[in-house]
Amino acid sequence: MTRVPTGLAEMDRVLGGGIVPGSVVLIGGDPGIGKSTLLTQVAHCVASGSDRGIGSVLYIGGEESPSQIRMRCERIGALTDRLLVVGETNLEAVLHYIRELSPFLVVLDSVQTAYDPELESAPGTVSQVRSVGAAMASAARTQGACVFLIGHVTKEGVLAGPRVLEHMVDTVLHIEGDRHQMYRILRAVKNRFGPTDELGLFEMHESGLREVANPSAAFLAERSSAASGSAVAATVEGTRPLLVEVQALVTRSYLASPRRVINGLDFNRANMIMAVLEKRLGLRLGEHDVFLNVAGGVRLIEPAADLAVGLAIVSSHDDVPVHPQAVAVGEIGLGGEIRRVNLMDRRLREASRMGFDVAFTPRDANKTSDGSMTVIPSRTVRDAVDAAMKPAQRKA
Repeated sequence: MTRVPTGLAEMDRVLGGGIVPGSVVLIGGDPGIGKSTLLTQVAHCVASGSDRGIGSVLYIGGEESPSQIRMRCERIGALTDRLLVVGETNLEAVLHYIRELSPFLVVLDSVQTAYDPELESAPGTVSQVRSVGAAMASAARTQGACVFLIGHVTKEGVLAGPRVLEHMVDTVLHIEGDRHQMYRILRAVKNRFGPTDELGLFEMHESGLREVANPSAAFLAERSSAASGSAVAATVEGTRPLLVEVQALVTRSYLASPRRVINGLDFNRANMIMAVLEKRLGLRLGEHDVFLNVAGGVRLIEPAADLAVGLAIVSSHDDVPVHPQAVAVGEIGLGGEIRRVNLMDRRLREASRMGFDVAFTPRDANKTSDGSMTVIPSRTVRDAVDAAMKPAQRKA
């Protein structure tokens, strides 16, 4: 399968290696998160390669006028003669431009603003979005162009419009992150031509989105290793190992129902870990408010982060820091046991590269170490806690 690089390595990673001609990509995210900025940069990079025979790029603005799009291009340095911009929402006119210009790449911003004049319903309704999505997918197949559709999201964070729209397209991408912070995480939730668990990291600047080549260093840059309630988890997103800081704050509660505020972790899994700590270690978390956060805005999904979450909670509860140069890897079971996870050698190599020299892991993990780190395997979460924090310093 022939792929064309976008010019952004992080985007290519998430797409599975680059753009596939004739494919349709739907990208969603919260308002102001950077969807239009990212695709403007992609359009510029692809258009700049048109002299290599790739073809022109057509950017169709339904929410902005061509002059507004030009202002964004000037701000991020994306002006080029091969990037063609039109302001249009009529589907028939959009398809006419695609047939006449035969671009290699088409960006429709956004699918909710375009409308089919043959339908009486308003733009953005279920029937309109379905019709526009089907027509753009057909145009991509017949013209051999790659089509990027920008989609709105609901207040729950899911793509607005009919669910069938996600089935029509080949790839669905989501941009995650807090619009008030600098990091943006690009994740594939569907990809017919590549993996769905890859992650791309960008940093938002005035001049646009910049790729972050070393995410582990970025996420740990502001970590205070001497503070209690902090632990480093070694996770894997697709083929990329990633070190992230898990933060916990456990304080005495004066409410009838103690608060549980959890950011970046699955709420139910975090509550399960707290229940295990209360049962197996005797922590009286039912009398405490617990706040959990994953620094940098990344969301941890895999169970391999369980041990780091548990260590952070105990560290904050006892006000004793975890070993400052240690990472934690392992799934916590309901019996308090620490279960093995996959790709342990890749996680340990990344931790060693970032200067960590100790790893708290499940049993048998030392077999995957190349000797550059001290691997401390533990059978239970109690063993890991005692190894990570001196028992004499912990509260009885």
